[in-house]
Parts: sequence; C-alpha cells; structure tokens
Amino acid sequence: MASKSSIASSLTDQLRTAILSGSFAPDSRLRLEELGASYGVSLSPVREALLRLCGEGFVVSEDQRGFRVAQASSRNLQEVIALRAILEPYALRESIEHGDLRWEESLVAVSHRLTRIEQMDGFVPFLAEWERAHREFHLCLVSGCDMPMLQQICGQLHDQADRYRRLYFTKQPPQRNVAREHVEIVEAVLARDKDRACNLLLEHTRQTGALVHAFMSAHDSSQESE
Repeated sequence: MASKSSIASSLTDQLRTAILSGSFAPDSRLRLEELGASYGVSLSPVREALLRLCGEGFVVSEDQRGFRVAQASSRNLQEVIALRAILEPYALRESIEHGDLRWEESLVAVSHRLTRIEQMDGFVPFLAEWERAHREFHLCLVSGCDMPMLQQICGQLHDQADRYRRLYFTKQPPQRNVAREHVEIVEAVLARDKDRACNLLLEHTRQTGALVHAFMSAHDSSQESE
C-alpha cells in the first residue's frame, strides 16, 4: 500500500502537469473535495500536494478561501525570464567546468532523443513526448554543476517559463528553428566552449521569453477589446 507521502508526491506531479498544460486555468479555484474525487485520493494528500505547489509558485493559498492556480501575469513572466537569464548560464558554466564524462554522455543521450522527436514528420511542439524530452534536456544542461539547490531553482524557473510558453504558444507556435538552437548549445558544451555555450543558452531563453511576452500582450489586448 502506498504511503501518504508517496501519494502526495504522485498527485503533486499530476497536478503540476495539469497546470502546465492549461487544464487548470490561471486563477481558477482548486477545491479539495473535487480534486480528491477526480484523482481518487483522500483530502490529506490533496492538501499536501497543493501546499507543495504553493512552494513552487504554481498555486496560491488564500486565508479562509482555499487554493487557486497562480495567475499568469506579464510581471511574473519578466521576473522568471530575468532570473533564468542569470542563473541558467551560470549553472551551465559551472557544469562545463566540473561536469565529467558521465554528464556529457547523459547530455548526448537526451539531446539525441530530443532531436529524433524534432525530426519526426509533421512534428509540432507540445507533444507530451517532446515536452518530457525538452524539460530533461534543459535540466541535464545544468546537472553537472554539482549544486543541488541551484539545480532545483533552475528546474522550478524552467517549469514556470514552460507554463507561459504552453499557455500562449499552443495555438500559434513561433516560427523559429528551436531544434537547431538546441543542437548548437550541445555542440558548444561538448567543445567545452563556456562563453559560446552560455551565450547561446542565454539567447535561447531570452528569445522565447520575448516571444511569449509579445503573444501574452497581444492576447491581453484582444481580451480587453472584447
């Protein structure tokens, strides 16, 4: 029989995925009873899972009013992108400096898997398989830094940025060769060219952030005019 902690961990992952995919809209109320019934669990692991997601910034707790999905705001997006632009290149630089052969092999493997998906006929982003490989790729880039806290923060920031990307790019993916950008980053990493690799990652992050922000602004403007 699964422990309460493992049930809460599994539920946290499922709810995070649902929020990232937009199944739970920004600012929507999360009712414990409804979630418990939907996922077939008691209220205790639901509450624990929601509190964990509060710590990650995906859910907010309101005194005497329960839980809501965190809002998607332009200000929050800009903060997420600014922090990623500082921390991820630093983590990548440390990874290139200290990462061993096993780290390189892991990066090559996940990069190959991501590239194979991106080369599929009729490929479009937002496939579940691509989303998993894409997340693993970005986390693997910084996993050689030997700084667990930094890796955790980078993971949380990446997930926050991904939420905005999925919310605003699903209907109109950007016309960019993102697959080529991934390949160029890996090539620079394997060459142990720290400056080039970090600059490529920084540009990759900023371009996506700027496009999401533009789509978000256009979406908000259209909503206001209706």
